[in-house]
Amino acid sequence: MKFTAFERKLQGTGASRRLRVAGRVPGIVFGAGDAAMIEMDHNALFHALKKEAFHSTILEMELNGKTEQVLLRDFQMHPYKPQVLHTDFQRVDSTTKITKKVPLHFVGEDVSPAVKLDSCTVNHVMTELAITCLAQQLPEFIQVDLSGLVRGQSLHISDIKLADGIKVVVHGKPNPAIATAIDPAAEEVVVVAAPVVEATKGKKKK
Repeated sequence: MKFTAFERKLQGTGASRRLRVAGRVPGIVFGAGDAAMIEMDHNALFHALKKEAFHSTILEMELNGKTEQVLLRDFQMHPYKPQVLHTDFQRVDSTTKITKKVPLHFVGEDVSPAVKLDSCTVNHVMTELAITCLAQQLPEFIQVDLSGLVRGQSLHISDIKLADGIKVVVHGKPNPAIATAIDPAAEEVVVVAAPVVEATKGKKKK
């Protein structure tokens, strides 16, 4: 993905506040040289942040007529307004090694024996994985095939096929589950007793 940034000459809280009022977002680009202070169009950035690829792929940033490869490292949002307050980008090249979270895309769930034959529910234990790799190897997402999942089975990190050079960062458990087939909940049958109607004898009028 490509985006355009502009050099930001003024710094400080007051300058950043004026930028935001003018529909701009202050930011910084670091790594591989001196840090660069930048600003971006708020609306363009706001819509770009809605795209998954903007968070998990190498981006092409045009700045001062030059194009650099960067990764989005962080961004801050207003506590309650739909407003981006600040962005951080990192320069990368073919030798840059990074650790970054990548989203998981689950496929084949509806045709798996667990769902199709046994009416199980598949619990996505994880929705993203932290991986370490060269920046050029960073995948936009990792696909997880659930088509072979059976009742009572769990799919683990070791079941995912990753390209050479990509390693998953795990904390604690060496091979945690990422998806599990859960048995369908037993339906509770509630028997409602019919109301008892007492017969009342009416008195005959004389």
